[in-house]
Amino acid sequence: MEKTIAMKLLEGKRINYEVIPYPDRMRDAEEIAVALDVPASQLFKTLVVLPPGKVGRAAKPLLVMLPADKQLDLKNLAKAVQAKKLKLAAHNEAEKMTGLQVGGISALALINKGFAIYLDKSAREYEQIYVSAGRRGLDIKLAVNDLVKVTKARFV
Repeated sequence: MEKTIAMKLLEGKRINYEVIPYPDRMRDAEEIAVALDVPASQLFKTLVVLPPGKVGRAAKPLLVMLPADKQLDLKNLAKAVQAKKLKLAAHNEAEKMTGLQVGGISALALINKGFAIYLDKSAREYEQIYVSAGRRGLDIKLAVNDLVKVTKARFV
């Protein structure tokens, strides 16, 4: 198996992780959690969220990791990050901005790429969570503390 940017990053920082494959035709995070036999609340999807207007220096796009069984509340997120308004990127926008396919978007593959990174505070309930490895069909299981340390994610 060819290593993804996310795997290479973790290895470079000597962080333990486990690669968890799943059928790459699957897109729905809840469906993936069932296939992997893990609680949907422990498998985190990564969404690309945009500030209003043109993405310039003032407002960075956001990567938001949240449990597979949760829906993103844009109003709550906007309040938490002190933004007037936020919108979810369309699939094609997310892919264009990240260079990754929807279903394979990973904060670990997008370090220092101009995104503000957030992690749902429910991740604290687990020692380890599952996040995308940066390619459809591959997740990474790693310690929450390591994920936060590497991505500098802020809890929301």
